[in-house]
Amino acid sequence: MLTISIDPVAFTIGSLTVRWYGIIAGIAVILMLVITAREAKRLGVTRDIYSLFLWCIIGGYIGARLAYIIYDWEHFLANPRDIIGFAGLAQNGMIIGVIAAALIYMRVTRMRFSTLLSIGDAAAVGMPLALAIARIACTINGCCTGTFAPNLPWAIVYTHPNSVAPLNVPMHPTQIYHLLWGLIVFAVVWRLRGKFKPEGCLAFFCFCLFAAGDFGIRFLRTDVPVLWGLRQAQVLDLAIVAVFLPWLIIRLRRFKKQDLVAELANEAEQEQSHED
Repeated sequence: MLTISIDPVAFTIGSLTVRWYGIIAGIAVILMLVITAREAKRLGVTRDIYSLFLWCIIGGYIGARLAYIIYDWEHFLANPRDIIGFAGLAQNGMIIGVIAAALIYMRVTRMRFSTLLSIGDAAAVGMPLALAIARIACTINGCCTGTFAPNLPWAIVYTHPNSVAPLNVPMHPTQIYHLLWGLIVFAVVWRLRGKFKPEGCLAFFCFCLFAAGDFGIRFLRTDVPVLWGLRQAQVLDLAIVAVFLPWLIIRLRRFKKQDLVAELANEAEQEQSHED
Protein backbone atom coordinates (compact mmCIF):
# COMPACT_ATOMS: atom_id res chain seq x y z
CA MET A 1 0.00 0.00 0.00
CA LEU A 2 1.02 3.60 -0.64
CA THR A 3 1.11 5.74 2.49
CA ILE A 4 0.70 9.51 2.16
CA SER A 5 2.05 11.27 5.23
CA ILE A 6 2.83 14.65 3.63
CA ASP A 7 1.37 17.68 5.37
CA PRO A 8 -1.08 19.27 2.88
CA VAL A 9 -0.28 22.65 4.47
CA ALA A 10 2.86 24.05 2.82
CA PHE A 11 3.28 26.95 5.27
CA THR A 12 1.40 29.52 7.30
CA ILE A 13 1.78 33.28 7.53
CA GLY A 14 -0.04 34.45 10.64
CA SER A 15 -3.62 33.31 10.20
CA LEU A 16 -3.12 32.62 6.49
CA THR A 17 -2.74 28.94 5.62
CA VAL A 18 -1.20 28.07 2.28
CA ARG A 19 -1.76 24.51 1.12
CA TRP A 20 0.18 22.61 -1.51
CA TYR A 21 -3.12 22.38 -3.39
CA GLY A 22 -3.06 26.09 -4.23
CA ILE A 23 0.65 26.17 -5.06
CA ILE A 24 0.51 23.21 -7.44
CA ALA A 25 -2.73 24.40 -9.03
CA GLY A 26 -1.04 27.75 -9.70
CA ILE A 27 1.92 25.99 -11.35
CA ALA A 28 -0.50 24.01 -13.54
CA VAL A 29 -2.25 27.20 -14.69
CA ILE A 30 1.05 28.91 -15.54
CA LEU A 31 2.25 25.86 -17.46
CA MET A 32 -0.96 25.74 -19.46
CA LEU A 33 -0.64 29.43 -20.32
CA VAL A 34 2.92 28.93 -21.56
CA ILE A 35 1.97 25.93 -23.72
CA THR A 36 -1.16 27.66 -25.05
CA ALA A 37 0.79 30.79 -26.03
CA ARG A 38 3.47 28.68 -27.72
CA GLU A 39 0.96 26.60 -29.67
CA ALA A 40 -1.13 29.64 -30.63
CA LYS A 41 1.98 31.28 -32.08
CA ARG A 42 2.69 28.11 -34.06
CA LEU A 43 -0.86 28.23 -35.42
CA GLY A 44 -0.47 31.86 -36.41
CA VAL A 45 -2.68 33.35 -33.67
CA THR A 46 -0.94 36.24 -31.92
CA ARG A 47 -3.73 38.35 -30.40
CA ASP A 48 -6.22 37.93 -27.54
CA ILE A 49 -4.30 35.01 -26.00
CA TYR A 50 -3.66 36.51 -22.56
CA SER A 51 -6.92 38.42 -22.21
CA LEU A 52 -8.93 35.37 -23.27
CA PHE A 53 -6.91 33.21 -20.88
CA LEU A 54 -7.79 35.56 -18.01
CA TRP A 55 -11.48 35.32 -18.89
CA CYS A 56 -11.20 31.53 -18.97
CA ILE A 57 -9.48 31.46 -15.58
CA ILE A 58 -12.39 33.38 -14.08
CA GLY A 59 -14.99 31.32 -15.95
CA GLY A 60 -13.25 28.09 -15.02
CA TYR A 61 -13.25 29.01 -11.33
CA ILE A 62 -16.94 29.99 -11.38
CA GLY A 63 -17.90 26.79 -13.22
CA ALA A 64 -15.78 24.58 -10.97
CA ARG A 65 -17.11 26.21 -7.82
CA LEU A 66 -20.75 26.10 -8.94
CA ALA A 67 -20.51 22.41 -9.82
CA TYR A 68 -18.98 21.66 -6.42
CA ILE A 69 -21.63 23.72 -4.59
CA ILE A 70 -24.42 21.90 -6.45
CA TYR A 71 -22.83 18.56 -5.54
CA ASP A 72 -22.72 19.45 -1.80
CA TRP A 73 -25.75 21.74 -1.81
CA GLU A 74 -27.00 20.86 1.68
CA HIS A 75 -23.68 21.89 3.26
CA PHE A 76 -23.59 25.25 1.47
CA LEU A 77 -27.25 25.90 2.20
CA ALA A 78 -26.45 25.56 5.88
CA ASN A 79 -23.12 27.41 5.57
CA PRO A 80 -23.55 30.15 2.93
CA ARG A 81 -20.27 31.81 3.99
CA ASP A 82 -18.41 28.81 2.54
CA ILE A 83 -19.71 29.47 -0.98
CA ILE A 84 -16.82 31.81 -1.80
CA GLY A 85 -13.54 29.93 -1.53
CA PHE A 86 -11.11 27.53 -3.16
CA ALA A 87 -11.68 24.50 -0.93
CA GLY A 88 -13.62 22.44 -3.44
CA LEU A 89 -13.48 22.76 -7.21
CA ALA A 90 -15.11 20.35 -9.68
CA GLN A 91 -12.96 19.54 -12.72
CA ASN A 92 -15.79 19.07 -15.21
CA GLY A 93 -17.54 22.21 -14.04
CA MET A 94 -14.28 24.03 -14.68
CA ILE A 95 -14.17 22.79 -18.29
CA ILE A 96 -17.74 23.93 -18.92
CA GLY A 97 -17.00 27.28 -17.25
CA VAL A 98 -13.96 27.79 -19.48
CA ILE A 99 -15.99 27.05 -22.62
CA ALA A 100 -18.76 29.43 -21.54
CA ALA A 101 -16.25 32.20 -20.76
CA ALA A 102 -14.55 31.75 -24.14
CA LEU A 103 -17.87 32.05 -25.98
CA ILE A 104 -18.82 35.17 -24.03
CA TYR A 105 -15.41 36.70 -24.76
CA MET A 106 -15.85 35.95 -28.45
CA ARG A 107 -19.24 37.67 -28.45
CA VAL A 108 -18.07 40.72 -26.48
CA THR A 109 -14.90 41.30 -28.54
CA ARG A 110 -16.45 40.17 -31.83
CA MET A 111 -13.69 37.66 -32.32
CA ARG A 112 -14.03 35.36 -35.32
CA PHE A 113 -15.26 31.92 -34.36
CA SER A 114 -12.46 30.31 -36.38
CA THR A 115 -9.90 32.26 -34.32
CA LEU A 116 -11.50 31.06 -31.09
CA LEU A 117 -11.37 27.47 -32.36
CA SER A 118 -7.68 27.85 -33.22
CA ILE A 119 -6.97 29.11 -29.71
CA GLY A 120 -9.00 26.16 -28.42
CA ASP A 121 -6.71 23.79 -30.32
CA ALA A 122 -3.71 25.52 -28.76
CA ALA A 123 -5.19 25.26 -25.26
CA ALA A 124 -6.11 21.60 -25.81
CA VAL A 125 -2.42 20.69 -25.99
CA GLY A 126 -1.65 21.95 -22.49
CA MET A 127 -5.00 21.29 -20.81
CA PRO A 128 -4.60 17.55 -20.05
CA LEU A 129 -1.05 18.09 -18.76
CA ALA A 130 -2.20 20.92 -16.49
CA LEU A 131 -5.07 18.82 -15.16
CA ALA A 132 -2.67 15.92 -14.56
CA ILE A 133 -0.35 18.17 -12.55
CA ALA A 134 -3.33 19.48 -10.59
CA ARG A 135 -4.05 15.88 -9.54
CA ILE A 136 -0.71 15.89 -7.70
CA ALA A 137 -2.30 18.57 -5.53
CA CYS A 138 -5.34 16.32 -5.01
CA THR A 139 -3.08 13.43 -4.02
CA ILE A 140 -1.30 15.47 -1.37
CA ASN A 141 -4.48 17.17 -0.19
CA GLY A 142 -6.42 13.93 0.21
CA CYS A 143 -9.46 15.08 -1.77
CA CYS A 144 -11.15 13.23 -4.66
CA THR A 145 -10.71 9.96 -2.79
CA GLY A 146 -11.64 6.53 -4.09
CA THR A 147 -13.75 3.76 -2.63
CA PHE A 148 -12.66 1.49 0.20
CA ALA A 149 -10.16 -1.08 -1.14
CA PRO A 150 -8.62 -3.12 1.71
CA ASN A 151 -7.24 -5.86 -0.57
CA LEU A 152 -5.82 -3.61 -3.30
CA PRO A 153 -1.99 -3.86 -3.39
CA TRP A 154 -1.64 -0.27 -4.59
CA ALA A 155 -4.30 1.20 -2.30
CA ILE A 156 -3.56 4.63 -0.84
CA VAL A 157 -3.64 5.41 2.90
CA TYR A 158 -3.53 8.87 4.45
CA THR A 159 -1.98 9.38 7.87
CA HIS A 160 -1.43 13.13 8.29
CA PRO A 161 -4.10 14.84 10.43
CA ASN A 162 -4.29 17.85 8.07
CA SER A 163 -5.41 15.61 5.22
CA VAL A 164 -9.03 15.96 4.11
CA ALA A 165 -9.23 12.21 3.44
CA PRO A 166 -10.30 9.62 6.02
CA LEU A 167 -7.18 8.60 7.96
CA ASN A 168 -5.69 5.09 7.94
CA VAL A 169 -8.28 3.82 5.45
CA PRO A 170 -7.06 1.98 2.31
CA MET A 171 -8.74 3.42 -0.78
CA HIS A 172 -8.47 3.36 -4.55
CA PRO A 173 -5.87 6.01 -5.54
CA THR A 174 -8.31 7.69 -7.92
CA GLN A 175 -6.27 10.89 -7.84
CA ILE A 176 -3.38 8.96 -9.39
CA TYR A 177 -5.73 7.30 -11.90
CA HIS A 178 -6.85 10.77 -12.99
CA LEU A 179 -3.22 11.91 -13.15
CA LEU A 180 -2.19 8.99 -15.36
CA TRP A 181 -5.19 9.47 -17.66
CA GLY A 182 -4.31 13.14 -18.03
CA LEU A 183 -0.76 12.21 -19.07
CA ILE A 184 -2.10 9.68 -21.60
CA VAL A 185 -4.46 12.25 -23.14
CA PHE A 186 -1.62 14.78 -23.24
CA ALA A 187 0.63 12.30 -25.09
CA VAL A 188 -2.10 11.50 -27.64
CA VAL A 189 -3.03 15.14 -28.26
CA TRP A 190 0.64 16.12 -28.54
CA ARG A 191 1.16 13.53 -31.27
CA LEU A 192 -1.92 14.76 -33.14
CA ARG A 193 -0.89 18.43 -33.23
CA GLY A 194 -1.24 19.78 -36.74
CA LYS A 195 -2.93 16.60 -38.00
CA PHE A 196 -6.53 17.44 -37.09
CA LYS A 197 -8.24 19.84 -39.48
CA PRO A 198 -10.14 22.12 -39.61
CA GLU A 199 -9.61 24.32 -36.56
CA GLY A 200 -11.37 23.23 -33.40
CA CYS A 201 -11.19 19.50 -34.12
CA LEU A 202 -8.20 18.90 -31.87
CA ALA A 203 -9.96 20.63 -28.98
CA PHE A 204 -13.19 18.68 -29.55
CA PHE A 205 -11.25 15.41 -29.70
CA CYS A 206 -9.37 16.29 -26.51
CA PHE A 207 -12.60 17.07 -24.64
CA CYS A 208 -14.21 13.78 -25.71
CA LEU A 209 -11.16 11.62 -24.98
CA PHE A 210 -10.61 13.19 -21.58
CA ALA A 211 -14.30 12.87 -20.63
CA ALA A 212 -14.38 9.19 -21.65
CA GLY A 213 -11.57 8.28 -19.26
CA ASP A 214 -12.93 10.49 -16.50
CA PHE A 215 -16.32 8.78 -16.83
CA GLY A 216 -14.78 5.37 -16.14
CA ILE A 217 -12.59 6.47 -13.23
CA ARG A 218 -15.56 8.09 -11.48
CA PHE A 219 -17.08 4.67 -10.79
CA LEU A 220 -14.27 4.19 -8.27
CA ARG A 221 -14.94 7.52 -6.54
CA THR A 222 -17.02 8.00 -3.40
CA ASP A 223 -19.23 10.67 -5.01
CA VAL A 224 -22.96 10.23 -4.44
CA PRO A 225 -24.99 9.22 -7.55
CA VAL A 226 -27.38 11.92 -8.74
CA LEU A 227 -28.97 10.54 -11.93
CA TRP A 228 -29.45 6.97 -13.23
CA GLY A 229 -26.83 5.76 -10.78
CA LEU A 230 -24.26 8.17 -12.20
CA ARG A 231 -22.23 10.77 -10.36
CA GLN A 232 -22.65 14.45 -11.15
CA ALA A 233 -19.30 14.55 -12.97
CA GLN A 234 -20.29 11.54 -15.08
CA VAL A 235 -23.45 13.31 -16.21
CA LEU A 236 -21.28 16.27 -17.24
CA ASP A 237 -18.90 13.86 -19.02
CA LEU A 238 -21.81 12.49 -21.05
CA ALA A 239 -22.95 16.03 -21.86
CA ILE A 240 -19.46 16.94 -23.09
CA VAL A 241 -19.30 13.88 -25.35
CA ALA A 242 -22.89 14.37 -26.56
CA VAL A 243 -22.07 17.92 -27.68
CA PHE A 244 -18.53 17.68 -28.99
CA LEU A 245 -18.38 14.21 -30.57
CA PRO A 246 -21.13 14.89 -33.17
CA TRP A 247 -19.65 18.35 -33.75
CA LEU A 248 -16.22 16.80 -34.33
CA ILE A 249 -17.61 14.25 -36.81
CA ILE A 250 -19.59 16.91 -38.71
CA ARG A 251 -16.57 19.23 -39.01
CA LEU A 252 -14.28 16.41 -40.15
CA ARG A 253 -16.77 15.25 -42.79
CA ARG A 254 -17.41 18.77 -44.08
CA PHE A 255 -13.69 19.47 -44.31
CA LYS A 256 -13.07 16.19 -46.09
CA LYS A 257 -15.90 16.95 -48.52
CA GLN A 258 -14.62 20.49 -49.17
CA ASP A 259 -11.11 19.15 -49.64
CA LEU A 260 -12.38 16.60 -52.15
CA VAL A 261 -14.34 19.26 -54.06
CA ALA A 262 -11.27 21.52 -54.15
CA GLU A 263 -9.12 18.64 -55.39
CA LEU A 264 -11.59 17.78 -58.17
CA ALA A 265 -11.82 21.43 -59.17
CA ASN A 266 -8.04 21.65 -59.30
CA GLU A 267 -7.82 18.53 -61.48
CA ALA A 268 -10.49 19.92 -63.83
CA GLU A 269 -8.60 23.22 -64.09
CA GLN A 270 -5.37 21.41 -64.93
CA GLU A 271 -7.11 19.33 -67.63
CA GLN A 272 -8.63 22.48 -69.11
CA SER A 273 -5.21 24.19 -69.23
CA HIS A 274 -3.73 21.16 -71.02
CA GLU A 275 -6.50 21.24 -73.63
CA ASP A 276 -5.94 24.94 -74.22
